[in-house]
Amino acid sequence: MSAPRTVGGPFFDELEVGQVFDTAPSLTLTEGRAAQHQVIAGDRWRLALDDHLAHSVAGGAVASPALVTNAAIGQTTLVTQRVRANLFYRRFALLRQPLIGDTLGTTTTVVGLRENGRREGRPPTGLAALHMRTVDQHGRPVVDFYRCAMLPLSPGAPPTGHADDLDAVGADLPPVDPTVLVPAWDRSAYVAGGVREVVPQEGDVLEVATGDVVSSAPELARLTLNVAAVHHDRFQAGGQRLVYGGHTIAIATSQLLRALPDLATILAWESCDHTGPVHEGDTLTSRFTVGRVTAVGDWSVVDLRAEVAANGERPVLDWRFSVLA
Repeated sequence: MSAPRTVGGPFFDELEVGQVFDTAPSLTLTEGRAAQHQVIAGDRWRLALDDHLAHSVAGGAVASPALVTNAAIGQTTLVTQRVRANLFYRRFALLRQPLIGDTLGTTTTVVGLRENGRREGRPPTGLAALHMRTVDQHGRPVVDFYRCAMLPLSPGAPPTGHADDLDAVGADLPPVDPTVLVPAWDRSAYVAGGVREVVPQEGDVLEVATGDVVSSAPELARLTLNVAAVHHDRFQAGGQRLVYGGHTIAIATSQLLRALPDLATILAWESCDHTGPVHEGDTLTSRFTVGRVTAVGDWSVVDLRAEVAANGERPVLDWRFSVLA
């Protein structure tokens, strides 16, 4: 009998720029998965909740953009099973708005590596910049984005010498233009479905009066194929499990739709920084600032900033993104 082999995802020193991870299971967006996601995250997107409205506007049952993004991110965690923290997302674009019944598959490529300075008494770590591309069952692009994860080195590993400039990741590409991501949906049918024709104004600041408790955190991670150990195993997370960052973002989105209930979907993220850890049982509150509002045909693209705090005092998320109104 051979000696047991520990399976747990790559350490930082086992990664190389250009390395590709594409073996995460594909995931079909079903009514059951959508319902489970809605229970945990509180999705309030009208088109994801009302199939009759969605068929008239989009030609089919629309999947919540929060479910789509959480599934895409979850599929990338093959690379980051040993993650200590996720630092940022960049150039996150929803290139297609999937329908229930579509199947998502994600390919993750390592595009930058930088080892952190070593400190006595602390295990060495490094930062891995990753580029993710998600497609549907027909190979059509759905999501494209970058993220940066902190990973440990394997025990006893010597310095790797990796020193890439991670600020440059994606910087050679033009900014995502959310106005070109507006789907060919029928806004007149959207309005006829009972939606008010109210578009927020630049400079508006909206604070949601009440918070939402974070619950069912490992269940959401499992639902979205997220295998990062810190979301499942408190011993890997220093004694208390960390909440999946997509969970925090999804709750912020639910709170956004209490403030602005007639938004149609998310189009893109300019940036998304996790500014502090979130744990199950924390209560999250959100403040939203409206930026530029751009008319695109019958629709409007609204730029927003979400600032989320845990338990009324500790900043945990700074998210800049664009929505369809």
